Amino acid sequence: MLRMKTKPACPIKRIVKRDGGTVAYDRERIVNAIYKATVAIGQPDRKLAAAMAAKVEAALVNTYGAEQMPSVEDIQDVVERVLMENGLAKLARDYIIYRHQRAMLRAARAYTFEITDNIPYKKIYEVLRWNMDHGCDSVTGINKIIAHGDFPELVHASDRRYDEEVKSAAALIMERIEHVRIVIIAGPSSSGKTTTTIKIGEQLAKIGAALKAINIDHYFFDLEQHPKDEFGDYDYETPQALDLKLINEHLVQLLEGKTIKTPHYDFKAGKRTLDVHELSLAKNEILLIDSLHGLYGPMTESIPSESKFKLYIETLGQVRGVDGNFMRWADNRLLRRMIRDKHQRNLQPMETLTHWHYVRKSELRHIIPYINNADFIVNSALPYELPILKDRLFRYIMLARKKFADNPKRLDAYIRANRVHAFLRPLKPVKDDSCVSRDSLLREFIGGSIYNY
Repeated sequence: MLRMKTKPACPIKRIVKRDGGTVAYDRERIVNAIYKATVAIGQPDRKLAAAMAAKVEAALVNTYGAEQMPSVEDIQDVVERVLMENGLAKLARDYIIYRHQRAMLRAARAYTFEITDNIPYKKIYEVLRWNMDHGCDSVTGINKIIAHGDFPELVHASDRRYDEEVKSAAALIMERIEHVRIVIIAGPSSSGKTTTTIKIGEQLAKIGAALKAINIDHYFFDLEQHPKDEFGDYDYETPQALDLKLINEHLVQLLEGKTIKTPHYDFKAGKRTLDVHELSLAKNEILLIDSLHGLYGPMTESIPSESKFKLYIETLGQVRGVDGNFMRWADNRLLRRMIRDKHQRNLQPMETLTHWHYVRKSELRHIIPYINNADFIVNSALPYELPILKDRLFRYIMLARKKFADNPKRLDAYIRANRVHAFLRPLKPVKDDSCVSRDSLLREFIGGSIYNY
């Protein structure tokens, strides 16, 4: 009696959608997407699509294992990589086109809304128009600005645009000043929350508002209590790495006029000490919070909604590479964090790059889905930062491409490094940052700021 061979079950059970929710993993969806690309090139081939989908699944399993959930973005990146590695460059290009067209259709359907699918389309359009008006909407345009000696003008214009958005946010807070007791500055990693918090505070202080800041980073549990992955990496990115219960207790006590003592967290040692920093909040004072998870419900669930003003910040950059593709916002922030971690958290840029899958997973599940809760959105992307970041980091990106090229466990890091390399390679680097003011948001990452971080 013949026994039918059964296909082994895939250990990946669920994936993260664009809105942060999760759905069951289904290889057939990958097959269908690749098949549509074969149709687009006039060579429909479902058998080839199935074979490539199997290789994509194998790559996903090698990279993410059974314990992690890849995102839709991760899967699409791996599909492109697998097609290229198997000599199907034309098919890969059409898959990329198909992927882009799908994104545009989503955007078109949502155009009349401020935020849909967790993407602020109206804001993005405003950013693109500003970039176009200033000639910095592409790598080619930025290169021309540098070549013509106009880089300092771009720096000053970009910083002015960002500062004006901060002033607008402060004005909106003042309209609700009778009820607002807490201002939350939220957004994904390295979006510029700390500088924005400081600048919001400066604006409110000019019009007589009394301010107090609380550092949520001090509420991290000891590093040894954080979950690890198969590489031994600690996960700072999940909100569960924070003592949410203690945060809520302290916020309630502050609004009641009580004095608290916040913890102190030593990032280099990975340890916190309780009851260190004394803090109180008078009735006429506003508490400022900057946190990755500021919009995450359980972070401030004990505080009434009318007592909170929620600002969301993201690098909503609209700069096209020489291939016509826009730089991803997360890639912009990755470069910022590679520099910041090296100087402030005793982590080498390569460590930050290999840890980035945690960052993206947490953003998609715990940060981005809550953008709809924001009262105001600030774009922190500065087109001029890209040449400066390239000068400081491009050697690490090149090293990562070589180091991880043949390591299936680091496929995620390799894909990101490869994509960033392709974007930055044609861009002229800028070493001299003397034209960047000392109160610029970029100083939060490259150093030399007048602010203490």
